[in-house]
Amino acid sequence: MSGVRQEDKYIAIRYLNKTERYPVEKLCNKLHLCRSGYYKWIRREPSESQRINEQLVEWIKAYYEEQDGILGYRQMTITINREKKTQFNKKRIRRLMQILHLKSVCRKAKYNYIKSTPEVTAENVLNRNFTADAPNEKWLTDVTEFKYYVGVEVKKIYLSAILDLYDRRIVAYKIGDSNNNDLVFRTFDEAVALNPDAHPLFHSDRGFQYTSKTFHKKLMEAGMRQSMSRVGRCIDNGPMEGYWGILKSEMYYLRKFTDRTELIQAIENYIHFYNTKRYQFKLRCMTPMEFHAAFAA
Repeated sequence: MSGVRQEDKYIAIRYLNKTERYPVEKLCNKLHLCRSGYYKWIRREPSESQRINEQLVEWIKAYYEEQDGILGYRQMTITINREKKTQFNKKRIRRLMQILHLKSVCRKAKYNYIKSTPEVTAENVLNRNFTADAPNEKWLTDVTEFKYYVGVEVKKIYLSAILDLYDRRIVAYKIGDSNNNDLVFRTFDEAVALNPDAHPLFHSDRGFQYTSKTFHKKLMEAGMRQSMSRVGRCIDNGPMEGYWGILKSEMYYLRKFTDRTELIQAIENYIHFYNTKRYQFKLRCMTPMEFHAAFAA
């Protein structure tokens, strides 16, 4: 095993020296290797394992840069195996990424809650049962905020979204300048319009939009049963909170936005990427929309 790992380091040195122009001496010192050993390795006939690892290093670097550094070794493994039709072990990918000093740039999400006096409340019918046997069986929803800066002034926009627990796809979403009833109602109306035969269990927190009489009436007219998280228990809506964390750590936290239109475009682009291009272990290494289509087939 040590011989394999040594070869991995030599491959990384050659790759970084070739593509980034890093001096071989400094790279060898960083990895605690002697230059003579590296040059001796360079002159030898490459093994099959070496050729494969060199190809993997190129793919890893390309996908890492293409996705702005959001791919950790698990996502990288899925992406390479799906895109290149291979079956590499995640341990191998992790080892190469560690040598290249490439890791996901994810950061933890921060949550803010708005207190309200509810008009209508519901029990926690979902009860943290975050599994579903078919699409449109259980929907989760929430609203989150994003900041952008105009000079020293801080401005905000809000994203309302509905997530399907079966395939984890974003069913519908709306972006607005205010966290209000209209934002949530328009999101719900679009979800119903796109899925007219859907009558899922509909779960949310106890935000003022979801506890209003108007929203409750919408749910009843659509033939949906309402479920709500307990007070102060964000884990009751865990997968939705998890989605916010993924979206923000893989897109929003990577940069400082100074333009409203640019931020909205970035959010919309990420949602499209998440639904159609982001592979997930829990979905048998498929994207949400692939998993959704597999059920229909």
